[in-house]
Amino acid sequence: MKMKDRVRAHTAKDVNDKIEEKTERRVLQAASAPERTISRRIDELEQEWDMERYLETNASALAFSGVILGLFVNKKFLAIPAIVLPFLFQHAVQGWCPPIPLLRRIGIRTRKEIDAEKFALKAVRGDFDNLPIANNGDSVRRARLAWEAAKA
Repeated sequence: MKMKDRVRAHTAKDVNDKIEEKTERRVLQAASAPERTISRRIDELEQEWDMERYLETNASALAFSGVILGLFVNKKFLAIPAIVLPFLFQHAVQGWCPPIPLLRRIGIRTRKEIDAEKFALKAVRGDFDNLPIANNGDSVRRARLAWEAAKA
């Protein structure tokens, strides 16, 4: 899984390797699994939260809570959004912010990592087996069928 993204680039190599090894293990186990098991796993992957969703949800919840507490309890609580929102901005600009190392260590993956597992499982399930060989110059048709299979 040689993919480049900002979160992986700012994550320790051993953490990236551990996440990748777990994903590879699941894909290899799927090779001998029934189709319904693979389909269930693909459905789970559709629902899996990625790093962006975790960061956006947590940052907005903390910022909103800090504003509410600052308005109704004590103005000192306004420090919470004043700290959290720059971290979210830093992530948007650089691809890193302080919560990322912790979230990566507990196994939170990027959308690219989740999609790579999903694509591999679809290939194992045979979703791409019916694509014609493009030996007759019909590479556009093959590309369209590949795109449709990848979207499925």
